[in-house]
Amino acid sequence: MKILITGINGFVGRNIVNAWKNNYIIFGLDLHNKRIDGVHEIYSWENLSDVPEVDTIIHLAAIAHDTEEKTNYKEYFDVNTGLTKIIFDYFLASKAKNFIFFSSVKAAADSVGDEVLTEDIVPKPVGPYAESKKEAEDYILSKLSEAEEKNKNVYILRPCLIHGPGNKGNLNLLYKVASKKTPWPLGAYDNRRSFCSIENMIFVIEEIIKRNNILSGIYNVCDDETLSTNELIQLICKSVGKKEIIWNLPKAIINNAALVSGALHLPFDKVKLRKLTENYVVSNKKIKKTLDISKMPVTATDGMKKTIDSFK
Repeated sequence: MKILITGINGFVGRNIVNAWKNNYIIFGLDLHNKRIDGVHEIYSWENLSDVPEVDTIIHLAAIAHDTEEKTNYKEYFDVNTGLTKIIFDYFLASKAKNFIFFSSVKAAADSVGDEVLTEDIVPKPVGPYAESKKEAEDYILSKLSEAEEKNKNVYILRPCLIHGPGNKGNLNLLYKVASKKTPWPLGAYDNRRSFCSIENMIFVIEEIIKRNNILSGIYNVCDDETLSTNELIQLICKSVGKKEIIWNLPKAIINNAALVSGALHLPFDKVKLRKLTENYVVSNKKIKKTLDISKMPVTATDGMKKTIDSFK
């Protein structure tokens, strides 16, 4: 099987290549045209006509969510939406059978409160990252009937935070804080969050492209179990061989501190407090039912342990 992966030099792309390099012929499409082991050839976006015919296109190329808000608003739409339109139109004109687009749960909802996020939710994206992903989804869905007429399969995957060895995102930042002797002051917030192990992510993608009976559509992808921020702190401390120090300070004190900090334009504010303590539970029932599996291959705890251990 021949596979074209865009954004192949990113975290997910590199992990897919490492897992599949001995089983598939992999081509890459990358903005920087950087070569990596296991990839037959890497092409630039300016020369799509040079790309050979493939069986499946996996579209990963995107600008990730910038929590420091330094990314230009227009840049999100130029890349996350614009490149998606280009590669999807290329897919429609090609002989490729499958198109897999990596969207995000953020395209559906910025927060879910005490609810569980399913694919049936009416999307309410917040911010340029989520909005640009949702606009890309809309473009694909607007041309879904054309794809079906050509007997092509189209999959929009909405993963939550993907983690694994080599991850350099927010989990790494939390690791740097928790691995020191500084007490964790937010123990009173017992939140639940969904994550997605890179191994489970790769498993889902491979099952989709190997089978011929997976219906086109939108699918959430995440681990079966949820983890709290307190549990993450405990896993990190165990990994580095130290006793966790978790303070259960009254929420009123923490909330007021966040208000004052925000007013003084300090790093810790209401938004960061919410991100660290809110619930964000995602359902993966649809993809498991579609794949006819009872559980994901890797548990949330085992997958997170591998990620955390890699930070050392």
